[in-house]
Order: sequence, then C-alpha cells, then structure tokens
Amino acid sequence: MQNNNYVIIGSSAAGINAAKILRSLDLQGNIRIISIDDKVYSRCMLHHVISNHRSVESINFVEESFFDENHINWMKNEKVISIDSENKYVITENNKVSYDKLLIASGASAFIPPIKNIYEGNFIYPLRNIEDVYNIKEKVKESKNVAIIGAGLIGIDAVSAFMEYENLEVSLIYPNDLILDRQLDKYAAKVYEDKFAEAGVKLYSSQPVNEILLHDNKDVKGVLLGDGTIVECDMLVVSTGVKPNTDFIDNANIENNRGIVINDKCETTVKDIYAAGDVVGKNAIWPLAVKQGIVAAHNMAGAEKIADDNFTFKNSMNFMGIPTVSLGIVIPPDDTYDVITRCDKEGYKKFIIKDNIITGFLAQGDISYTGAITYLIKHKVEISNLKERVFDLGYSDFFLMKENGEFEHKVSI
Repeated sequence: MQNNNYVIIGSSAAGINAAKILRSLDLQGNIRIISIDDKVYSRCMLHHVISNHRSVESINFVEESFFDENHINWMKNEKVISIDSENKYVITENNKVSYDKLLIASGASAFIPPIKNIYEGNFIYPLRNIEDVYNIKEKVKESKNVAIIGAGLIGIDAVSAFMEYENLEVSLIYPNDLILDRQLDKYAAKVYEDKFAEAGVKLYSSQPVNEILLHDNKDVKGVLLGDGTIVECDMLVVSTGVKPNTDFIDNANIENNRGIVINDKCETTVKDIYAAGDVVGKNAIWPLAVKQGIVAAHNMAGAEKIADDNFTFKNSMNFMGIPTVSLGIVIPPDDTYDVITRCDKEGYKKFIIKDNIITGFLAQGDISYTGAITYLIKHKVEISNLKERVFDLGYSDFFLMKENGEFEHKVSI
C-alpha cells in the first residue's frame, strides 16, 4: 500500500500543528513542510527580541528535534511559485513537489499603505518576520528617534519594545481617535495612552500620514502629518495590518476573497487542498490558526473533524503592567444593546448585553472570571435578569459539579 503524501506550505502556528497531528494520525505517511523561513518562531513574540527580553531561539515554539523525531522533511528557504492542482504539484523556485493532500498555511505579510516615499526610503520596516527584527535591532543601535505608524497590537508591541532603549525618542502615529481601537473602548485605551505619555512616548492621534520625508540619500528623516506637523525620525516602523500570502494560488482555481475561502473542515474549493491560519484572513489569531491546522490535519488524514469553535474576538494584553482582556463586541453597534460599566480601585469592567445575553466584555486591571465569561459569550448563554446581577455572577452561575467532583459548564442559566 502506497504511503500518503502530505505537503504543508508554511512553518508557523497552523502548519506546524497540522504536521504534528498528521504524524500522530498517520505513522507511515510522508510529511513535507515547505517554507520561505529557515526558523520556526512565534510572530507574537518578535517584539521581545527587539527589547532583548528574548532571543530568536527562545521564541521557537517547537523542540529542535521536532522534525527529526516526527520524520518530517522541512524544505527551508523555498518560495512557492504556483500550485498545479490538476496534476497535484507544488512548484517552488527550485523544486516540483507532488502531493496527495495539501495544506496551505502560508500566513500573511505586512500591508504597506501607498504613502508617498514609503517604498523608496531607507530604514523603513514592517514588524512581521524575523528579518525585520534583525534590521530593526541593527538600526536601533545608532538611532535617536523612531516613529511607529499604526496603533494596533503590533504597533503597541513595537512601542513597548523601543521603550526599553535609553535615549531613544519614541513617537506613535495613528489616524484613529484611540489606540487599539479594535480591542478597546475610549476609557480603556486612554488608560494606556496616559501611561505611555507619562513614560515619554509622543502620541499623534487622529492624523493621516501625507508623506514620508527623506534625506537626499533616501534615509528617512520624518513623517508629514495631515495638519502639517512633522514627526522627526531616523527609523520608521509600519504596522498597518496584514494581507494573506495568496499570490501563488492564482492558477489553482482556489476561491479567494481577501483570504482563501474554507468550509468547516478547512477544505478549500479544490479537492484535496486545505487552508488554515492567517492565509484565510478573517481575524485568524494564533489560537484559531492552531485549531484550524489541527482540524485540517484530521481531515487530510481521513479522520473527519469539524471546526466548531471559530470564536476570534478575544484579545489579552498587558502593557505598562496593566492587564486587559477584550471579548466579543466591546463597542455596541446600535442603541438596542445595554452597556453596563464599573470602575473602582480593582480596575475597569464593561459588559455589552442584549436580550439577557452577554455579547461583549472588557476588563482592565482585575481580569478574573474571564474564562467563564468567554464561554457565555461564545455560546450565547441566556441569563435571566442579567442587567440587574451581571456584576454579582459567581462560579455557581457558570458551573455544575458532576458526581465525580469535576466541574462542567452550565449550558443555560
């Protein structure tokens, strides 16, 4: 009997976890990972390498022996050019690799907005790959002022990393009214903004970027804002979102809608081709990428599995020593939702409620009960008289005890 021939494009969260599951389900199958990277690392931890709190090796999320122990052939530094889905080949710059089952877990690349001079300037970097970190760490040795465009999670991570350097002026530029506007509300964002400002970070909010200013030798020297303000910098970090790496699927007839379209088995629209992680777009945060990789691997190996947990609206962060958790919808879309907040010495809490169901939750400072509230939001659990007792909910409201002493979630309250 011929062994199954599995090919995975990408060596990050989805791809590595898929490979691990494939090997556990199929001890004899051939597993090959093709990646443009030559290291396995957590992109979520890149800023810790910039701040010197971590090394490149310490953000590797698999053991060095992973590939050998699992008999996985890793093709490093290989760029995928196209997929021949009719004859089942992955074509790279240097090879033509056959497959029986293919997983596309190629991730996403930094999106660089079309701002004047942004592509021409020197010392302008995204923060997406380990190569970006190497460039940033080399430049920061001689840098006097750095600017960051974009105040999402990556941008704020970059700010936190640069704050570890003495005598480095840090500026944060963002077109929105507040930082982390997808995760926080005005109150929670201002807590962080005030802390950053107290620490010396210069904040430029509600301003579009008109132009990147360059010296004659093309080195960056500043950012021109919409109101005419010039933010001086000798290094610029651009953190304005990502775009799925799908440029090689054009000839494969795979449906693509700002990311590869998949069903609940992580199957694409082409037989025997699966996709998982950032390449499918739609807020594919790390935990979801892992789950999708696991689901895809099961189905690739013939062990049917459904992705029944696609809850992506969960973010946890800890900047300036202040922990925050954001769940579901923290800004109500209209006035049919009830908003209940509490701010005291323990911190800030906010519930978004509709029809006795919690649809969003934000906690800053005291983040207890987050796991239970996540369950309630994800499963849309209805709770009687919720508005009157939302701050008094306890574990007895969330759990039942089995006869063997174990706890289980209540499905309704």
